[in-house]
Amino acid sequence: MSIASTGATPYYAVIFTSIRTSGDGGYGDMADAMLEAAAKQPGFLGVESAREGLGITVSYWESLEAIAAWKRDAEHLTAQKLGREQWYECYKTRICKVERDYDFSRL
Repeated sequence: MSIASTGATPYYAVIFTSIRTSGDGGYGDMADAMLEAAAKQPGFLGVESAREGLGITVSYWESLEAIAAWKRDAEHLTAQKLGREQWYECYKTRICKVERDYDFSRL
């Protein structure tokens, strides 16, 4: 687990908040595959994710165009369809422009 290294602002964040259905049904494998595929997309900067009941995944992108290209990716379209059919009770996606960030590290 690590905090994404996003580089200089501005950049964009896609916040995906979800409540899962019960059971895995291939979800874990697809989530791993989507992370690998997203990381290969032009403009991808990183991702952070947590799940304990409510799931929150934040992916970071250089531009709105990069986000739109990822949304149209064939593998991602398949995952989106399966998500609606099998894996999610509900979800919400928010897209934000990050104007400023700052950090602290004891390391």
